[in-house]
Amino acid sequence: MNYSKQEYSDYSNKKSPDSPLLKDVLFAFLIGGAICTIGQGVSDVYEVIFRLDSESVKTATSITMVFLGALLTGLNVYHKIAKYAGAGTIVPITGFANAITSPAMEFRREGWILGLAAKMFVVAGPVIVYGISASIVLGLFYYLVQVL
Repeated sequence: MNYSKQEYSDYSNKKSPDSPLLKDVLFAFLIGGAICTIGQGVSDVYEVIFRLDSESVKTATSITMVFLGALLTGLNVYHKIAKYAGAGTIVPITGFANAITSPAMEFRREGWILGLAAKMFVVAGPVIVYGISASIVLGLFYYLVQVL
């Protein structure tokens, strides 16, 4: 069957379910905010109870949140949270941990080297590469502006 663009668009719109936009945005906001609130709580614990300095608090909080994101992904809990939160689970640092852990968990049955280790950065790898590349270019630009 050959459909025109308009016919295909009409057919696709008819078969696609309507998205409850307000509900999706609300859940993303609430669950993303809850993740960030947990992160702030972790930060406060490191600052008040462990009496770490400001830089150490930031580092320890980041490490803890990445660990929690990876742990929840490994236990198949993060996926269930993301089902309701959508983008609310992508934005915080736990989303980065999920992006690295999910492919690793998916390909673990292919072995430690060719499965887990090789596929770990399938999703997050390009983000890391382009992030580092952009920081180098911007750093060089900043340096040249300061020198000139």
